[in-house]
Amino acid sequence: MKAIIGKKIGMTQIFDENGRFIPVTVIEAGICRVVQKKTVKTDGYDAIQVGFAAAREKRVNKPRKGHFAKAGVAPTRVLTEFRGPSDLEVGAEIKADLFEPGAKVDVIGTSRGRGFQGVVKRHGFSGGPATHGSKTGRIPGSIGQSAWPNRVIPGKKLPGQMGNKRVTVRNVVIVGSDLEQNLIWVRGAIPGSRNSYVVIREAGAKE
Repeated sequence: MKAIIGKKIGMTQIFDENGRFIPVTVIEAGICRVVQKKTVKTDGYDAIQVGFAAAREKRVNKPRKGHFAKAGVAPTRVLTEFRGPSDLEVGAEIKADLFEPGAKVDVIGTSRGRGFQGVVKRHGFSGGPATHGSKTGRIPGSIGQSAWPNRVIPGKKLPGQMGNKRVTVRNVVIVGSDLEQNLIWVRGAIPGSRNSYVVIREAGAKE
């Protein structure tokens, strides 16, 4: 599986050869280094462990320092494992030229956290009347449980934590790249705030 770790820089716009406006997200993709290679013989499955974004020495604990020292790689902030057989060896680099313009990819990130929210903001409920003495306001109202089944059905839309979840946007098109600065531009929006870390992998790959 082809995949790389990146950092979301922000959104901008470009124009194609026909003058059409295209909204794009700029991602700093790589340079990533292979920190560990796992095989069926030693670990029970094939995978490579990839690091991205240099970390300061004092921010790295002793177990991780030993892990990076064994691989001969500088410590990184992010460590991610990509499953599947790979020809890359420990210490190899993965750069933004992994994907060509026009390729379709899946982008995985953590959505922006919005804290504890009610049903109107979290689920788009319309709320109750605002006049004639109504006291329903923005509350969810009855959840329809009585003697049976005498419990709240899992998945019921209620107030709770909004955002801050792993989100995958599928079949995003890469519209361009700047290999000197390790930047790639993907069409449309992707999950996460600015400077958050994302994973870009070839479209259709299994989790």
